[in-house]
Amino acid sequence: MTETVIIKNQQEQELMRQSGKLLAKVFAMLDGFVVPGVTTMEINDKVEDFIVNELQSRPASKGQYDYQYVLNTSINEVVCHGVPKEGQALKAKDIINCDITLEKNGYIADSSKMYVMPEASPLAKKLVNTTYEAMWEGIKQVKPGATLGDIGYAIQKYAETNGYSVVREYCGHGIGQEMHEAPHVLHYGRRGTGLKLKEGMIFTIEPMINQGTAKIKNKRDGWTVITRDKKLSAQSEHTVLVTANGYEVLTYRDEETQPRIG
Repeated sequence: MTETVIIKNQQEQELMRQSGKLLAKVFAMLDGFVVPGVTTMEINDKVEDFIVNELQSRPASKGQYDYQYVLNTSINEVVCHGVPKEGQALKAKDIINCDITLEKNGYIADSSKMYVMPEASPLAKKLVNTTYEAMWEGIKQVKPGATLGDIGYAIQKYAETNGYSVVREYCGHGIGQEMHEAPHVLHYGRRGTGLKLKEGMIFTIEPMINQGTAKIKNKRDGWTVITRDKKLSAQSEHTVLVTANGYEVLTYRDEETQPRIG
């Protein structure tokens, strides 16, 4: 990860905007595909084909840190970094996070979305909805002069007020020509602390929220992270630009009702 926060100029912002719009199309394509019975490897292959052949872009996750796949598929108690598998078919009660990156013209966008299977429990749906809302509570703090602590505080307060815990080992990050740039964007914190935001910064906000405790552990495959108590976890992620007056969500999807620019 680069140590210096890279401020993007107008041209770079436009290139990031283009990558973000293309990535949003990937999720729109998946909306009718991620259903019970489909395997996580089928999701991987579908996404790769769409990004490469339909969007003429590059799946930025493939080859990063020697990772072989184009996305993470994190089901139920998997917090993050779930690895696609040939025989792993989705069940009617599952929730799954699809975390995808896309690079176009040298610039990378990063986003994730939860897909809720038709027989998922009301408690699972509540976790997914609260996680999405917590992400937006963080996004709404973004403006020049605000701090990273403002973002973390808003997310943490919303999640904990609703009875959930915030995973602390993983965070958002700056993004641009590299997938992981400075700064680290924590999803917990105190108001008024941390780096002050400046126009032209671009970073991800991607809280991972647990039903039970915040404790996690790594599986033996070296990638997959699960909740220690095996309770459900959910994640939501967008790539966000700090504008002159507030924020712009670069990976915004047409289905969303929150304002893309705030």
